[in-house]
Parts: sequence; C-alpha cells; structure tokens
Amino acid sequence: MIALTLAEIAAAVGGTLAGGADPAAVVTGPVTFDSRTVAPGALFAAFDGAKVDGHDFAPAALAQGAVAVLAGRDVGVPAILVDDVRAALGGLARSVLSRLPQLTVVGITGSSGKTSTKDLLGQVLGAAGPTIAPRGSMNNELGLPVTVLTADEDTRFLVLEMGARGVGHIAYLCRIAPPRIGLVLNVGSAHVGEFGGKEVTAQAKGELVESLPEHGLAVLNADDPLVAPMNNRTKAKVSYFGESPGARVRAESVSLDEDGRPTFTLVLDGAAVGKPVTLQFAGEHQVANALAAAAAALGAGMAPEQVGAALSQAVPVSGGRMAISRRADGLTIVDDAYNANPESVRAALKALATMARARPGARAWAVLGAMLELGDRADEEHDAIGRLAVRLGIDRLVAVGDGAARIHAGAGQEGSWGEESVMVADPPQALALLRAEVRPGDVVLVKASNSVGLGWVARELAQAPGAEAGAR
Repeated sequence: MIALTLAEIAAAVGGTLAGGADPAAVVTGPVTFDSRTVAPGALFAAFDGAKVDGHDFAPAALAQGAVAVLAGRDVGVPAILVDDVRAALGGLARSVLSRLPQLTVVGITGSSGKTSTKDLLGQVLGAAGPTIAPRGSMNNELGLPVTVLTADEDTRFLVLEMGARGVGHIAYLCRIAPPRIGLVLNVGSAHVGEFGGKEVTAQAKGELVESLPEHGLAVLNADDPLVAPMNNRTKAKVSYFGESPGARVRAESVSLDEDGRPTFTLVLDGAAVGKPVTLQFAGEHQVANALAAAAAALGAGMAPEQVGAALSQAVPVSGGRMAISRRADGLTIVDDAYNANPESVRAALKALATMARARPGARAWAVLGAMLELGDRADEEHDAIGRLAVRLGIDRLVAVGDGAARIHAGAGQEGSWGEESVMVADPPQALALLRAEVRPGDVVLVKASNSVGLGWVARELAQAPGAEAGAR
C-alpha cells in the first residue's frame, strides 16, 4: 500500500477525524476488515455485520498496532468517521488507484473458473512485472477494494476477480477499480436462483466489458453463446479464446496425464507457439481458463513464447479448487469443495473419471454435496449430476446431506446401479464411510458448495489412515 496520512484518507473518503486521531499519522497498511489480520501501520475498517459488529473490535485493533479505524460511529479511539464504511472503503481504493497511473487493472468474471484463471494470470503476468493477484476469492464490494489497497508504486499489474449476485454489482466494482483488460469466461448456472436466469446473469457479467476504455481489451469466450456477443457491448478491442476456429487464442492436441493435468499446443492466430504447454492445474476445463489468461497476457504486451512458458510454470495457489493430494498408501484426494455449480461439478466428474482410468485397479469416488442458489432448477440440476456420474463410470457416489438427495436419486434411476450410490447425513458420516471403504490407489473427488463443509472431509481424509478427525 502507498503511505497515506489520516488527513489524506479523510479527504479521500469525505470523513472526519475523531477520537484524538492525529492528521499527520501515517497508514502504511494493510487495510483490513478482519480484526485477526490487523498489523502495525494498519487501517481497520469496522463493519456492522450480520453476526458481529466490527466497531466492538476497534480498541483491540488499536492495541494490535492499527493507526486508526474507519468507522460509522464514535469508537473511543482514533478514527475516521463516515456515513457508509463500505462506500468509503471503495472510495479510498479508487483514490489510491488514481495515484498509480503505471498500473494496469485486469478484471475477471464468469460463472465458474474465476479464481483458477486469476491464479494462472497472476503468475503469468508476474513474469513481466510486479503483480498482485490475491489468494482465494476476494471478489466482492469488501474484498476487492482491500485487494486494490495492497498496490503501491512498484505494482505493474493488478488482477481482480469480480463476482456478482445481481445486475449492477460488477459495474460498482468497476467504478472502484476501472479495468483496462476485462475477461468474461462463461455464463452458467451459478447463482441463477438469485439472478433469475442465464440471460440476466449475462447482463450482469457484461458490465465488465461495458466499463472498458476504448484503448482497453475485452477477452471473450468464443464458445459461449452468451459471452461471444458481448463484443457489441464494449468500445474496447476484442480478443476471443476457445475452440471455435475464429478464436484468436486456441488450444490443439489436448491430452491429460494420470493426474488430469492437460498438455496442449498454444495456437495464436492459427500458428503454434513454442513448446507444448503443460498445466499444473487438474481438469480439461482448465484449458479454457489458460487460454483466457493467455489472451489477457498477450494483450498486456507479453511475448507469446513467454506466455506459454509461464503457463506451464504456474501452480494452484487458492485452496479447494481441484487441489490434489496423495497419501502414502496411494489414495488420491481431489479437493474441489470451495464451491459448486452444475458446470464445475460436471467438469470435476470428468476429471475424476480420467484420473481413475489412468490408474489400473483404481476406483473413482465422487463425494458430492448440494449446489446452492440454483432456484427452481435445483432438483433438475442435482438429478442430472447423479445421472452423469453413472454415465461416466464413477464407481462410488456418496451424496452428503438432504440437499444432495436428488443426486442420489438421479444416480439410482440411471442405469443398473445397486449399492454404488449412498446417502449420508453429514460430513462426519461421509468421512467415516470413506475411511472404512476406500482402498489404496483409489481416487476420491470431494465437491459441494462451500457452506456444506466438505473441504473438512478432504483435509481429514488426506491424513494417514487411523488418524483422529479434527475439529470442523
């Protein structure tokens, strides 16, 4: 973060100093709304949340070294008082960006694959200059400005994941951090229950390309019928990626190794580029994410050969997204439990089937929980996932919790399955079943929406056989 005095911050957010705040005191960062991450030199943003009120932690934040608190009311310690802490946080981020003209902001959105693409692109651009691409999904009206505020005078690229739960959300994020390069990966079923349909989702995701300047670049999925037409919603130059012959950035000769990691030839404007790319990310669906990252990096000025080499070197950095671990007895666990929607579950099941086939004698286990926020399509989508598991030859299916009941039902109605599919009540029961029945060499996929808690199952299962289960 660039160093700012409390007087400069107050001016940027339209706030007033209170609680004995020294106008000349300097904030050097980080800016955080999590009291557990406060460090010397920090600014603590106090939010009145659904479960806890950050204002109650203001004294503790100062004791941990915070210079002041960004607050909505008097907290009895040095503070900058504002009417709306969320809006003030965004305003501060926008003000800081205005002081960093050398920095290129890259925005990424889509129904699935945002975090993996952000992880890929952050590392690729890192080969060209200092780059910020945060771990995890800091993609909302709180996480995004906090990420922006980590940038300083040395930062060349700022890669931001942009999420939305309705029309107008991405436009708001783009006003905080106006992007020069914008990637739209896909439009799927994630959050369709909140959006009201894929067309509304597309309207929201397209706000990213609408925000791009004329000298900017829109990176669009040529294979998605709701994304490709977004070229009509932007004044920026457009670069397409995908399998379509008209895509500028394509992949040819795709193959997968035993861990489901793709190797492919990167093709730019119809010509092969350098050596084949081998991703360290599992799943054939990661090829599309890599192509999107490549198109953005090329638009940022990187050489094609440099992009291909950097893609091969990039590694997963955000947990719970096709993260592979292997026990000493040969059991392989694929933790993809951070989130789930129909598209990402289908991709993960296909990767699981590929990995199991590459291991003679291995059984494929799919441990699946509910996919949330699907609205009136929930039953249909869960049923389809169960049927797909059968068609892909998944050996054992474990449906966890009432929300996954239709997955179990769909599997039972597809083909001639007997005891291959089972329902369990909760994650502890799933773990107990797995510990009792998996064999060395098997491959276990764990996937659900994050709140189901299956990430705990993946972590516990990865421990040596006989280990006691830890706290959830």
